Parts: sequence; C-alpha cells; structure tokens
Amino acid sequence: MKNSLVLATLFAAVALAACSKTEAPAPAPAPAPATTVVVPPAPAPAPDAGAAAAAGAANNAAASANNAAGAANASAGSADSAAKAAADAASAAKK
Repeated sequence: MKNSLVLATLFAAVALAACSKTEAPAPAPAPAPATTVVVPPAPAPAPDAGAAAAAGAANNAAASANNAAGAANASAGSADSAAKAAADAASAAKK
C-alpha cells in the first residue's frame, strides 16, 4: 500500500506540472539612445626645423649607402667576369 501511495503522488505531481500555465518572459526594455559627443581634433604641431634637418641628413646618408652598394656590386660583377675569363683560359689551355 505504501508503494501505491508513493506512485499515486508521483503521478499527480507529474500531471499537475504538465497542465500548469507557463508565463511568457517579460520583454526586455528598449535600449536608451546613445548620445554621441563630438570632440574636435587637436591642431597639428608645427614642423620642427631640427627634425627636417635630421631627415635630410638621413636621406643623404641613405643615398650615399646606396651608391656604395652599387659600386660594390659593380666591382663584384667585374671580379666575377675576371674569374670566368680565367676559367675559360684554363679550359682552353687544357685542350
């Protein structure tokens, strides 16, 4: 009898839970409109004469380095051609 009472109580609880009304969740409140604050940009600083001189000096140094690299490349090319001529001469001497 005890088991049947527990089973009947369980069945009644399931039936009441299945037949109960469900409440729809409350709609979320609309977000408040965003307020935008416009901040004017800061004025650009005046160009520095020392910075311009340093940039010019750096540009001149870069040009000088480029010229030196070109000269080194040219001398490497002439050394390569001299080595090739020597190898050709040695090859011709073997024949």
